[in-house]
Amino acid sequence: MNLDLTEEQKLIQDTARDFAKAELEPVAARLDQEKDRETLLANLKKLAELGFMGLNIKEEYGGSEAGVVAFSVAMTEIARACASTAVTVSVNNMVCEVIQAIGSEEQKNNYIPKICSGEYAAGSFGLTENSAGSDPSGMVTTAVKDGDFYVLNGSKIFITSAPYAGVFVVWAVTDKEAPKGKGISCFLIEAGTPGLTIGKEEKKMGQHASATNELIFENCRVPASAMMGKPNDGFRIAVGELAGGRIGIGSLGLGVGLAAMDHATRYANERMQFNQKISNFQAIQWMIADSYTELEAARLLLMNAAFRKEHGRPFAKEASMAKMFATESANRACYNALQMLGGYGYTQDFPIERYARDARITTIYEGTSEIQRLIVSREILRGLSA
Repeated sequence: MNLDLTEEQKLIQDTARDFAKAELEPVAARLDQEKDRETLLANLKKLAELGFMGLNIKEEYGGSEAGVVAFSVAMTEIARACASTAVTVSVNNMVCEVIQAIGSEEQKNNYIPKICSGEYAAGSFGLTENSAGSDPSGMVTTAVKDGDFYVLNGSKIFITSAPYAGVFVVWAVTDKEAPKGKGISCFLIEAGTPGLTIGKEEKKMGQHASATNELIFENCRVPASAMMGKPNDGFRIAVGELAGGRIGIGSLGLGVGLAAMDHATRYANERMQFNQKISNFQAIQWMIADSYTELEAARLLLMNAAFRKEHGRPFAKEASMAKMFATESANRACYNALQMLGGYGYTQDFPIERYARDARITTIYEGTSEIQRLIVSREILRGLSA
């Protein structure tokens, strides 16, 4: 068993770490406090030029073809500096992957290179609705066939990068008579398409620099060629892609948790109370030991899930395990880090309060921790009955 990264994976990790330290970390607080989208988009363009928007995408479509493990370690390093940038990179990679997996050659050649190169600042997923959160099969947005076109009506919520996305992967009901989850199809819709409106931006607890908006479809007319994959097969596609996205979000959570503990541990080794460093106290030492142990366990779970996906093995259970454990560990690490800083941790003079806010959402998007537990338990029980 070899747990070492390959030379290529190590190079990608080092490049991501160096870029994050030099370009992302110095501006992360400003991006958070001011929603500085201009700087965010400039950094996304630089990351695209370095090859981070298509890490698991074939070179023929403009990707790096570095694999899922490389994607995971890169996400962790980027998130250690700026979670808002990291989530955008994660979604961009997911959009490219789903187009590569089920898109036509025309769709692949038209859209993937634009995201990988940074011509499109971002791609977006249009899946979640008011009535379809943890249960995406409950969506009500429709796409009705009209000759050589489909007409979409409905809305989506919590859409990452919506205002600056170049293309949206959108799911809609195409067969209302089909059993629940069986009549859903997947479409590629370009920004600016008549009938597609970017709705209100959410005022979020964290990850402020990343825009999260509503999408509104009002008689949005797209050619039939905008459909990806087979008609009424979109739900299966969504479920499969969400499994891969969980590796990205778990890796993001890991990065935020590590950043919080790294900062808090350095602080504890300098902060004096009772005439000694607070790192001498057992209470602090146990916080350090527990948090780093959990984060290392999370890293190994993520590597296992990424390795399995990269080598074409079943990975849904492992991705859910990794996402659940990594994001919950990250939240606990941020809690411990804030405790270690005391009152200073609660102020914006230190980055811990930002890390805590940024980490909180990771147990919710790409499937809540509760949904991950359902997936894991069902996979285990299914194995018993096989």
